[in-house]
Amino acid sequence: MSDGELFELVHRVDHRIRRGFRERLEPLGVNPGQSRALRALIAAGEPLRMTRLAELLGIVPRSLTSVVDALEASGLVARSVDPSNRRSTLVSVTPEGLAVHERARVARREAAAEVFSVLSDEQREQLASLLGLLDG
Repeated sequence: MSDGELFELVHRVDHRIRRGFRERLEPLGVNPGQSRALRALIAAGEPLRMTRLAELLGIVPRSLTSVVDALEASGLVARSVDPSNRRSTLVSVTPEGLAVHERARVARREAAAEVFSVLSDEQREQLASLLGLLDG
């Protein structure tokens, strides 16, 4: 198999996983980017400055603004002034955001299970090992 064919195959599998995840998130009222932001906030274990959250997500702060705006409008996060630097804004997850995050975790597992269910445990280990090599 050529590198181009392998690339296309990986791309199609990635597309299937993402589509399945996106479809499962839709009833929750969030998209994958918003889900990722919730996951990063929860993993941090504390409110984060917008600039730090953007860094963790690997996006520019101005791109994060629309993500946080949508999450805040849905009641999933709250903004507050950073007491240590009043020019900075902190973002924290609300109880509703925690509940949606948990449901999104289930949706993510289901989307992955749908794609990987055809693999045996041994094949899954092999795939994980190969992908780990590519991830560097």
